[in-house]
Amino acid sequence: MSGDPARGWVTTAQDGPVLTVTLDRADQLNAQVPATWHTLAAIGEELPDEVRVVVVRGAGRAFSAGLDRSLFSTDPGLPGGLGELVGLGPEGAQERIRGYQAGFRWLRRPGIVSVAVVQGHAIGAGAQLALACDLRVCAEEATFALPEAVLGLVPDLTGTSTLVQAVGYSRALEMCLTGRRVGAAEAHATGLANAVVPAADLDRTVAELVGAILGPDVRASRETAELVRRAAATDTEGQDAAERAAQHRRLVAFAEQASPSTG
Repeated sequence: MSGDPARGWVTTAQDGPVLTVTLDRADQLNAQVPATWHTLAAIGEELPDEVRVVVVRGAGRAFSAGLDRSLFSTDPGLPGGLGELVGLGPEGAQERIRGYQAGFRWLRRPGIVSVAVVQGHAIGAGAQLALACDLRVCAEEATFALPEAVLGLVPDLTGTSTLVQAVGYSRALEMCLTGRRVGAAEAHATGLANAVVPAADLDRTVAELVGAILGPDVRASRETAELVRRAAATDTEGQDAAERAAQHRRLVAFAEQASPSTG
């Protein structure tokens, strides 16, 4: 299926039980827009029953550098911008964010295993998309960061629960509050990355991992994956709701600080 701006520059390709989802906006380091999240959610809703593995990757030299810069506008008339979200009020803004979160949360649903293939930057929404996947295979130059708090916002695309599951409470808190960049070696050491390899070996490593995942009996594999998810899970629904509520509060403050003073 071909990508276009209306679909958030997201393309898909299916090879039997494997679906590859690609952020295909290399010239903008795969910056994300609301259409990206709506398209991701639609892919999850329409996922064929035979798909067992979903591979998520970015075109070009980055996985995703995060939000498209235009979304930081406080202009209430800009579709998809922070200003428009503020104008929706608490309930409207949180419902809109709920729709965005749906583009991420399905990547851990029963029946599939998702693998993020990370090269270059995975920043903000990009890091949260990688974290939404069950597993992450990274190139040696990959970097992760969650700079939302530094920008006056919060991670609100399911990233708080998935980060804690990956690296633990203390590291997750430190990463979120400082917004610092985490290189591939540290990501591997802390559990954020399952494997780190030279960029030239990335495709081969992912193919080998996918092959290993597909090896066991499909029923046993799905049952096992669900047991592990249950063992690791926090209250993801409650955490997603908390993200939405916190982000609305920060959006209001962000808009007030960005607006020129009057009087």
